[in-house]
Amino acid sequence: MNSKTVVVCDTQPLVAEGLRSLLSRCEDLRYAGAITTLAGGAELVRSLRPAVVLIDKTFGLQPVADWLADLKLQEKSCAVVWGAGISNSEALKLVQAGAQGIIQKTADGETLLSCLRAVTQGQTWMEDTIFSMNGLTDRAGRSPLTCRENQVVELVEKGLRNKDIAGQLGIQTGTVKIHLKHIFEKTGCRGRYGLALSGLREKGQIQLSM
Repeated sequence: MNSKTVVVCDTQPLVAEGLRSLLSRCEDLRYAGAITTLAGGAELVRSLRPAVVLIDKTFGLQPVADWLADLKLQEKSCAVVWGAGISNSEALKLVQAGAQGIIQKTADGETLLSCLRAVTQGQTWMEDTIFSMNGLTDRAGRSPLTCRENQVVELVEKGLRNKDIAGQLGIQTGTVKIHLKHIFEKTGCRGRYGLALSGLREKGQIQLSM
C-alpha cells in the first residue's frame, strides 16, 4: 500500500510529535515533517509535496485563508485546518479559501485520521460538532424554498453580500433581506454562514464526521 504523506504546520512543536506518534500506527498515512511558521509551511509543502498539510488556525483566520488560497493555486496538496472553537463563519471562509478539512483540536485521534483519509480521497470533510455547536440544522423536511430563494441561497454560498446579491439578481437590497428572513424561517438556520454551510452539506460538497 502506498501511504499518503502528511505534514503539520502548527504553532506548538509538541503537536507535531503527537501527530507523528498517531501516524506511526497507520499503514495508509505517513508523517513527513513539521514546521512552526506559515512561511516555513509553504516551503515545506513545496519541497515535500505531501498529500495533506494540517494547519493551525491559531496563525490567524485571514493569514490562514490567504495561505490556503495560495496553496490551492500552486500545489496539489490537500489542506486540513484545525483549531479551537471554529465558528460557522470561520468554517465557511476556510472552505471557500480552499480547505478540504475542518476539525476541532479537541477531536480524538480516530476522528482526525478519518478527516485525513477523507480529504486524500477528494472529499471536503467537516467535523459534525462544528455544525452542532453553531446551531446548524438539517433542512430536510422543512418548507421548500421558492426559485428566487434558492437563487439567493446559491449566492450566499459563494460568499456574496446582500448588495452584491441584489446586483446579481436585479432586485433591491431590502428585497434580499426579506428573502433571507423567509429562508431562515423555512430552513431553521440562524444566519447566512450557517445557511451556506448547510446548503453545501446538502449538496454533498461537505461530508460530516459520523
